[in-house]
Amino acid sequence: MHIAMLSVAVLFLCACSPHETGPASGPVTTAATRTAINVGDHAFQPTINAADFIAHVRTLSSDAFSGRGPGSPGEDKAIDYIQSQFSRIGLQPGNGNRWLQTVPMMETTADESAVLHLNVAGTQQDLIFGRDMVVGTRTGQTQINLKDSPMVFVGYGVDAPERNWNDYAGIDVTGKTVVMLVNDPGFHSNDARLFDGKRMSYYGRWTYKFEEAARHGAAAALIIHDTAGASYGWDVVKNSWSGPQYDLPAKDDPTPRLPVQGWLTGEAADTLFNASGLNLAKLRDAANRPEFKAVPINATAALTLSSKTTEKRSHNVLGLLPGSEAPDQAIVYMAHWDHLGTHAGEPGDNTYNGAVDNATGVAGILELAEAFRKASTRPKRSILFLAVTLEESGLLGSKYYVAHPVIPLDSTVAVINLDALSPIGKARDLTVVGKGSSQLEDLLKVVLNKQQRRMVDESNTAAGYYFRSDHFNFAKAGVPALYIASGTDLLDGGHAAGDAATKDYTDHRYHKPGDEYDAATWNVDGIVQDLDAVYSVGDLLANSGQWPNWYPGNPFKAARDAMRPSQQPTATK
Repeated sequence: MHIAMLSVAVLFLCACSPHETGPASGPVTTAATRTAINVGDHAFQPTINAADFIAHVRTLSSDAFSGRGPGSPGEDKAIDYIQSQFSRIGLQPGNGNRWLQTVPMMETTADESAVLHLNVAGTQQDLIFGRDMVVGTRTGQTQINLKDSPMVFVGYGVDAPERNWNDYAGIDVTGKTVVMLVNDPGFHSNDARLFDGKRMSYYGRWTYKFEEAARHGAAAALIIHDTAGASYGWDVVKNSWSGPQYDLPAKDDPTPRLPVQGWLTGEAADTLFNASGLNLAKLRDAANRPEFKAVPINATAALTLSSKTTEKRSHNVLGLLPGSEAPDQAIVYMAHWDHLGTHAGEPGDNTYNGAVDNATGVAGILELAEAFRKASTRPKRSILFLAVTLEESGLLGSKYYVAHPVIPLDSTVAVINLDALSPIGKARDLTVVGKGSSQLEDLLKVVLNKQQRRMVDESNTAAGYYFRSDHFNFAKAGVPALYIASGTDLLDGGHAAGDAATKDYTDHRYHKPGDEYDAATWNVDGIVQDLDAVYSVGDLLANSGQWPNWYPGNPFKAARDAMRPSQQPTATK
């Protein structure tokens, strides 16, 4: 979810969805004939170009697709459109004889009238959903009753033995409500010696914090929001946690789960700590030191949380271009098709169209598929085009695919991920999120040199973008992954114009109904140039025997080395 972040039984794959037509000997799909999702009389070209890209984005982000919410009619239209385009382009179904991979999911919709009751030093404080806090559950339970749960401040909620850091040391939080800071100590202390300095480590991600609290037996966990630490405002938290939330069913995903998890506004946290006789600013400073010890809060939490739960299915869409010489080896281009759907009951425009996030990424892999399929020479290795679901709900579609890959991970050469490309014009640079990770960057550098461009790190390394998009599941499994984002040193206006455009999107459209295609302001020439660059990287890999690896010292290198112990890669510079 770039603004510009396991073992699963194949329980549902045999129960075909309406889109998975019949047994292995049956027809592949009928989606290509569905005129409701066609793009009119648009004549697609065999090369990557702006007109084709825009045609895809306009369709996928139109109101007719209702924000592409997983499990909704918007999903049906989105996956039908993607597979119809894969079919038109001439790809083969990527999951055996099917275009789709079924992803089981649990839809949970919390009753937003829930009130978090805090008894602080004998005084009652009631926190209102959306205004003061957001909460939810991942357990699949329809009724959660949190009663008089003692509250504890646990710093950043990190237990990292390899960094000699444990915010849970010396305290038992079983049954308690832990309150913690967003991001990690390196960011808030501005100390490059702590964790990864200003660059967010995985320990700074809210997903990690909730999992760690669950591992320690907490009944609830609340993260204190601050805009700088989270890299987005409270409205993004509120919008993202309102309405249906999705998870893989607990029976299919062993990740630890909390009965209650959520966020507090900074203002609500200040009120809580002040009323309990604590100074949150001083505790923030204390939490930035490794000797920090958890501090009990003179307060208890109570909550009755009612939720509607429904077991549903969503789908990854897979299109395959088989290789001419090594079809068992593959390069993967991926993007997530899902967004936040339509929020019923909201006044005004309540459709979250997700034009940038991530109709641009899906349009990108469709353009890449067209270019590879229509090239004069078929690539020697296979290329898999993977449109995944449930990215906005915790990277669940890619998580499921990595647990059930159609091409074994040790035969997956590399993954290139497209998520939220910026329609702000050509740039002198190209952003590599998590720059310094793998030898894929060596290949990209050669390509960018030919474009007279340079590779740069993301401007806001504190935001933890590397952990917020689907390539991360592949990375954790050891597969080298390249995650690009559009550059910001624009030919027209330089860094000032690029940074202003990025801020404008973040402030006014990211995870908001305003993320729509706008013909008057969009300039996709830079995106076309970015797609040309990643096409060239994939083309080099698809027609060579290279097996790029992670750079030495990268935490994912050991997993790759274990996959391919007899074939260590050579440098690609």
